[in-house]
Amino acid sequence: MTQPNPADPLSLEQQLCFPLYAASNMLTRLYRPLLDELGLTYPQYLVLMALWQNAPQSVGELGRLLHLDSGTLTPLLKRMQQNDLVTRERDPDDERRVVINLTARAREMKTQAASIPARLICAFPMPADDIVTLRAQLQDFVQVLAQADPRQRDHSNENGC
Repeated sequence: MTQPNPADPLSLEQQLCFPLYAASNMLTRLYRPLLDELGLTYPQYLVLMALWQNAPQSVGELGRLLHLDSGTLTPLLKRMQQNDLVTRERDPDDERRVVINLTARAREMKTQAASIPARLICAFPMPADDIVTLRAQLQDFVQVLAQADPRQRDHSNENGC
């Protein structure tokens, strides 16, 4: 096996995206058995958490909150409607808006799902304070990325880009 070359800008070790991608995949795998108990996928769980926090919401609001485009979110919501987790209705005041709400089944699921975060944290061999710090750093990073629009960016930033 060859040694990584730190001077190579395309080596995996030099990438920011790769450890985030790998961590996301591994974290999703840790969630899978917990969500299987509820018959949910990870994206469905995210939608339900958003709606448990604040329902109803429009498709656009959910998309902004979850950082998903409508091409990804719409089929997901249709499957969730078929599984009796959400309702999808046109807003009577604005026919262009589709409003998503929880079904009684999904509301009841919240009680079952309440133990998932603690059960997941127990699987982490990491101090709780470090997890809190990492989450805050990642939330900040998500905000930075959400603001990074290459069409609007001036071409001089502190990184020399």
